Amino acid sequence: MNRFLQIIRRTFLAGLLAAAPIALTVYFIGLIFKLLDKPTANFLRHYEIEIPGLGIIISIIMVFLLGIITTNVIGKRLFSWGEKFLATLPIVNPIYNTIKQITSAFSGTSNRAFRKVVYIEYPRKGLWTISFVTAESTNPDGAQFYHLFVPTTPNPTSGFYLIIPKADAIESNLNVEEGLKTVISGGALAHRNTPINSNRLPEPPKKK
Repeated sequence: MNRFLQIIRRTFLAGLLAAAPIALTVYFIGLIFKLLDKPTANFLRHYEIEIPGLGIIISIIMVFLLGIITTNVIGKRLFSWGEKFLATLPIVNPIYNTIKQITSAFSGTSNRAFRKVVYIEYPRKGLWTISFVTAESTNPDGAQFYHLFVPTTPNPTSGFYLIIPKADAIESNLNVEEGLKTVISGGALAHRNTPINSNRLPEPPKKK
């Protein structure tokens, strides 16, 4: 009887693990569609126009047109003026700047983009984690430092900001995209070869 229950439980967990990614993907796609559809759908409903999916199509076209505008000289200038206007709003400005910096870092579209991926010992010696180099600096004595963003798993948009000596970081063999995949997957998609030197690992306790 116990063996039968174990088989049922194992089978159920296998099904649950298989269904979870699909369910989450459908959920997030549905959420994105709702976010795209709601603004234009409400506008169309005001004029008694109700066509399923039309709001999403119009929203996608508007986003595409915004992309065209922001990639030409005149559009960039207009967008810059809009950003300067937002900078005058005390509550809106810090929220907008924070979101913009995060999206720019992950998309690599600004000088704030992640430069490379390194390994550091964090949160204590003997434990290694992936971090992204965002900048470099030098102190008055000539010592060089990395400015790092240490992301959380599986949501890499939150994390910690650290400044450490370059000597305390190990260069990885990952590009930024591979580093993000490793973090989001919780290490499941990590490379099987690591550049972490065994000489830097703590010695195991000696047997008495």
